[in-house]
Amino acid sequence: MKNIHAAKTLHNGVQMPYLGLGVYKMTEEETSAESIRYAVNTGYRLIDTATLYENEHIVGRAVKESDVEREKLFITTKVWNTDQGYDAALRAFEQSMKKLDMDYLDLYMIHWPVQGKYKDTWRALERLYDEKAVKAIGVCNFQIHHLEELAAVSNEKPVVNQVELHPRLSQEPLREYCQEQNIAVEAWSPIARGRLLEEPTLKHLAEKHRKTPAQIILRWHLQNGVIVIPKSIHKDRIRENADVFDFELSMNEMNKISALNMDERYGPDPDNLNFS
Repeated sequence: MKNIHAAKTLHNGVQMPYLGLGVYKMTEEETSAESIRYAVNTGYRLIDTATLYENEHIVGRAVKESDVEREKLFITTKVWNTDQGYDAALRAFEQSMKKLDMDYLDLYMIHWPVQGKYKDTWRALERLYDEKAVKAIGVCNFQIHHLEELAAVSNEKPVVNQVELHPRLSQEPLREYCQEQNIAVEAWSPIARGRLLEEPTLKHLAEKHRKTPAQIILRWHLQNGVIVIPKSIHKDRIRENADVFDFELSMNEMNKISALNMDERYGPDPDNLNFS
């Protein structure tokens, strides 16, 4: 965890950067492309998009216009709920690749566990993995029971489970399960969409370490072994989010942040989401 290029070795041997750029809601063409290019040229190597975000084409363009070769980047996208099922997921993948204008993908994920469909969707992802169209396959928003049900019928287990995760929703049982199964955990909404920036404990630690509360939260994730993809279109924030490798939180400080957990979700609950 010494610099922005720190990477986690996934269970299939693929190296995935610990810090990346999330691009949710980044749909304004020029501003978004410029922000992604800036992040890549600043040192970011992981870019996380999705069909839902309607900006895969912007990511593809920004990557081509950046100063970094495609092979040095880690690009991820996701199959959306309405595209789930075996044949539909394969078609969705082809559409995503056309929009990204890339020859391969580093990580392809199921966006949500749509009941009655996610197992067939996973079979499609396994095929893409076997055919080497993708380097790794994973899931998002899967609870322990989803992962167990998937394991009972699959040949490959996910390399990554991307979930809502921040100090108010620390997901400790799920993280422990994933660690036991050698499934990497990735946090979306890692700083709780800015809701915790005035939290007294985080403000105190920020003052102590001469960092911002957002940097304290990101460092907490990283020291927990969690991959993070904070989203921003602002250059100063993109730089700030990457400036988290020159300090370390003590175990006591880590525990203080973990104690802020209230099992509080700001996004949808995977077990109570209307997928229709």
